[in-house]
Amino acid sequence: MSQTISDSFATQLQHMRAATLSQLHAQRGGTVGRAEAAANLRATESDDWAQADSERDLAFALDERESAELLAIDAALQRIADGSYGLCMDCGVGIATARLHANPTAMRCVDCQSKLELAQGGTRPATM
Repeated sequence: MSQTISDSFATQLQHMRAATLSQLHAQRGGTVGRAEAAANLRATESDDWAQADSERDLAFALDERESAELLAIDAALQRIADGSYGLCMDCGVGIATARLHANPTAMRCVDCQSKLELAQGGTRPATM
């Protein structure tokens, strides 16, 4: 992959990282940690404990998803730094640029990702 293309993906990944961090901070009410955010949510909720628990669980799920997204972004940035970005981690074939544009954190080519998902009990994606 050329340096210009790598730089373009690095810029896109940096923007994704900043947006994800912003979402995490907004969900937590600033720089508050996960436990403090949950306590604050519990303290400000009404007497409807079931709804409060449901909202807290949703907030935790979103936080975990975004934390996983940050890890994937950081891993992709590391692959750019070490020169392995755009290569399938399973077979070593170049990942299609269209796939990387759609999912800049992709670690596998479509074929290897499909095989992985089938092995994990998923269904084969129709396209991409």
